[in-house]
Formats: sequence, C-alpha cells, structure tokens
Amino acid sequence: MLPQLLMCRNMVRSLLPLSWRRCASDSSNSSTNDDIIVDYDGPDLPLPEYPNRPNEPLGMRKQRLLYQSRKRGMLENDLLLSTFAHKYLKDFDEDETAIYDELINGVSNDWDIYYWATGVKPTPPQYETDIMELLKQHVKNTEKVARFRQPELTYYL
Repeated sequence: MLPQLLMCRNMVRSLLPLSWRRCASDSSNSSTNDDIIVDYDGPDLPLPEYPNRPNEPLGMRKQRLLYQSRKRGMLENDLLLSTFAHKYLKDFDEDETAIYDELINGVSNDWDIYYWATGVKPTPPQYETDIMELLKQHVKNTEKVARFRQPELTYYL
C-alpha cells in the first residue's frame, strides 16, 4: 500500500504546473516537507478539460450520462437532469447523445446549466441546441409532474 501512495504522490507532483508553488511546512507541527500544499498565483484557477471518449459504445455512453445526470453536486440539477435523462435519453441517437454529453460535461459550472435551462440567463450560442430546447421545455413542466425525487436507475443496453 505504501509504494502505491508514494507513486501517487510523485505522479501528483509531476503534474503540477510550474506556476504553482510548494509552500514549506510549518516546523511547529508534525508535518514534513513532503506534504504538498498548492498555491496558485493566477487570477483564474485552470480547470482540467473533460476527456473526449470517441470510441465509447452508445449504450455505455448513455449509462454514464444517466448516472452523471443524477450526481451533479447540486440538488436542483440532480432533479432536473435526472428526470430529463430518464425521460429522453433512451430515445437519443448518437449525435443527440454526444450533444447532451457536451452540455453536461463541457460546462464547468453547473449553475450555468441551471440558469440556462430555467431561462434566468441567455444560453451561449455553442450550447443553443435542440437538446437545450428540449431541456428548457422539460424544465417548464407543462405536464405538472411532481419532481421531488430522482427516478430509479434504468440501464440502456
């Protein structure tokens, strides 16, 4: 176990950009200089780019998106996106699935998705798609469906 931890620590160190600096540990506590403390000097914290998965089978992609629609980090989007995915994802073709994937994984701030879907903020042109329009209609909830909980997980094979 210890060799794996050391290997992970070394991997993390090798991935840190040079613009990040390592702060020395305070000698009064029990920490050592091997502790990693990251301080970024730029105005914006760089976000990692979401990995593109071009060879992912459609069924597997739909399963991943179904799960990711449920685990957004904020309850509002959990409810909206999980019910949306439960209702529409099974009928999406490969292109529509790719657009939905880009929508929920390409945006770095989930509040943006929420504000665009609810109409509080205008949707940027790159995300103004048929899928976004479908999501906006879903959010309007013209059928008056109670959405207090997420639907059960359904697998698409």
